[in-house]
Amino acid sequence: MVRTRYIIIGALVVTIGIAASVSFFESEEKKVKKQFSSLAQWASKERGENTFTMALKIQNLGSLFAERSTLRSHINSISGSYTRQEITSLAGRGRLQFFELSVRFHDHQIEFSEKDLARVRVTGQLSGTLKGEDIVDDTLELEVGLKKFQDKWLFTAFEVVEVLEK
Repeated sequence: MVRTRYIIIGALVVTIGIAASVSFFESEEKKVKKQFSSLAQWASKERGENTFTMALKIQNLGSLFAERSTLRSHINSISGSYTRQEITSLAGRGRLQFFELSVRFHDHQIEFSEKDLARVRVTGQLSGTLKGEDIVDDTLELEVGLKKFQDKWLFTAFEVVEVLEK
């Protein structure tokens, strides 16, 4: 019985050690992908989302961006350079126009041009229902820039490369 207890404790210690190693030594590629996952989570909106949840998501979304980021798009009215606060304001106003909104990213092609710079080519999908009951379903090819600040990858640039046709 005592021997079994030592084996269980030993196995538990080894398991915790492996889990800690994996989480502490996460690759830079995984950290970049995690930022896209967080962006999708915080930008998305469920039907009936309350004001508190919306404010929390917008605040979290803003924390993913550098102090200044650029956006280049085929829509001239939204192309430009924005502060983190302007991005959160734009995101908040954009989300208010939807009953529900789903944002997804896939097909990440990540390149590290320098130690603290990453360029990611990614497919972004946005689908949802506008308050006028119109359905939105867009797929965009994006070129995204990220910079590492204090061990955290932050978005610095988004460029719409090509609108894909279904």
